[in-house]
Amino acid sequence: MWGPSMVGFGSYHFRYDSGREGDWFLLGFAPRKGDLSIYVMAGFEGRESQLARLGRHRKGKCCLYVRRLSDVELPVLEELLASSVADTRRRWHA
Repeated sequence: MWGPSMVGFGSYHFRYDSGREGDWFLLGFAPRKGDLSIYVMAGFEGRESQLARLGRHRKGKCCLYVRRLSDVELPVLEELLASSVADTRRRWHA
């Protein structure tokens, strides 16, 4: 658990150019009132093809929102999440 309502898998240490640093999960999710929030820490740049095939969703900078898992193509979601974890590990040497 990361806080009272977020479930995270794996972890990595980050340090920004500003000097801010911390530890965070590689991938996480949180059930919210209206949607399931899925935290895609690598963001969505370069993932337009996967998002186009995913199904019904909304997105923020690093957050994917789905009403229910049956609204999305699970193999595409798995592909998207696996590539995000790989990219985050590569970027932060996790």
